[in-house]
This record gives sequence, C-alpha cells and structure tokens, in this order.
Amino acid sequence: MRIHTAATVLSGAVVLSAFVLPGAAQAAEHPGAATDLKAFASESVQPRDALGGTTFKDGVVNNGKDIVLGVTGKKAVPVTFTAFDEEGVAITQAFLWQGTDSSSTDTITGGLESDAYPTCTETPVQGGYSYSCKTVFTIDPAVAFKDGNGTAGTWKLFLGAYDLYANASYDDDVARTKIKRAAKLTANASPEPVRKGRTITVTGKLSRANWTTGKYAGYGTQPVQLQFRKRGSSTYTTLKTVKTSSTGALSTTTKAGSDGYYRFVFAGATTTGSATAPGDFVDVR
Repeated sequence: MRIHTAATVLSGAVVLSAFVLPGAAQAAEHPGAATDLKAFASESVQPRDALGGTTFKDGVVNNGKDIVLGVTGKKAVPVTFTAFDEEGVAITQAFLWQGTDSSSTDTITGGLESDAYPTCTETPVQGGYSYSCKTVFTIDPAVAFKDGNGTAGTWKLFLGAYDLYANASYDDDVARTKIKRAAKLTANASPEPVRKGRTITVTGKLSRANWTTGKYAGYGTQPVQLQFRKRGSSTYTTLKTVKTSSTGALSTTTKAGSDGYYRFVFAGATTTGSATAPGDFVDVR
C-alpha cells in the first residue's frame, strides 16, 4: 500500500475534487468521471506549515464481493474504511479508479466518484483521532461504462483527506475490488418425456453484458458445467464440463436415467460474473 502526503506534489490528489468540482458529482450520473480523475492527476497543492499525516486502512468495497453489473439499472456499492490523524480530519474523499499509476494521466483508465463525501464518526484514541467512515458509489453501467468494456476488471480504492490545517494526504490503493460484466445462461433438455437409457440433448447459451451496446452478447469458448438434480433431491451433481461455441452456444448429450432437472453453470471469469441456468425438468419413462 502506498501512502502519500503533501510533502510531494499530489499529482493524483483526488481529494482536490472537494474544492475543484462544483459540488459532489454522482458517479452514476457523471460520465466524465474518468476524465476528471485524469485532470486531478495533473493538479498539485503546496503544503502549508505542516505535512499531511492522515493514514487510511481497513478499506472494504461492496462488502468484499465483486461488483457485477448488467446493461441497465443502477447499483449502490457501499464502501467503508478507517482513517487516523494526530490532529484531526476536516474532510475525506473517495474514488474508485483503474490503472497502473494514479500520478500519470496516461495510466488512469477509469474513475468513479462516490455519491457524496464519506460520513465519518470520530473517536479520540491514543495519539490522535480515529475515524470510522462510510460512503456509497451508485454506478449506472449505461452511463459510466458506455465508452467500452475494457474497464471490467480490477479497480482500486483511492482515499484522500485534508486535516484541520488544510494539509492533504492520500492513499491510492487502500483496497481493491473487481467490476464485472453480468452473465446470463439458459438450458433446455429434450426430448420430454424420454425413455430410460435414451439420449438427452441439452442446449443453451451463455451471454454477457456489453456496456457499449447496452445489450447482452454471446460469450464464446468458455467452460460451463452440465449438472443434474434427481427429482426429490436438493443437490445438483456435475455430469461434465463443456465449452461454449464462438457465439456462446452450448450443446451436449447425456443418458436418461431418472426424472430430474438439468442445468448449465458458469463459474465466471476475471471480467465476467457467474451465471446459473434454471433447471429444466425431464420426465423419464
């Protein structure tokens, strides 16, 4: 974790947005958030009489779970963290950003700002003050990611603060999360009914959200499990693993043994969420 203070040029100081922007911009309604973050990377502040000494830890994004987004609808993503300062903190700011170096405009590939400044509860502790903070990022993929699907993947939590003397501090990697494209999966088993021992063909399709087009598109060459649940049981058993075609289509066969449900299950990928098809019942006679 890299912690920076105003002793250096705050080349990635997102905390400046508290003063640069005309009010806190909501990420879901702010398609230029990534551009703003790049603009902040070229800003600098001069330290006053002292150096910023605020430190951050215990950052948690979305309760520790991946952020999986479809093509429509807003998702509220909670963020919590802890801050400490010997003198006290006046204001904190939170961003989610993607890239390799927050100090370079060329290496920031995405940025999202929280809906409002984090709400913090102050507790006096030995040597200073501890702050328990929380905020929310409301993300609308149709707005935030309409320029491309390349933003799916790992994102970092960027936190900044001004102490009571207006000295700035920030940490550009307090926590990490994954923002993924939602997936959908279908399954259809036939014929229905079928004689015991005969061949059952199970077809389906795996698709995932395309944030650029606002539609779902087939997800090719991905491993998918065919599972079976016997009638009266609550447990699915994996029969085999098959791969989707280049267009996301699925087709495989199995032998009919007893009445039950067939489904496909996709475990997910680095940039794509998991998906499970509803079970399709087959009557075996």
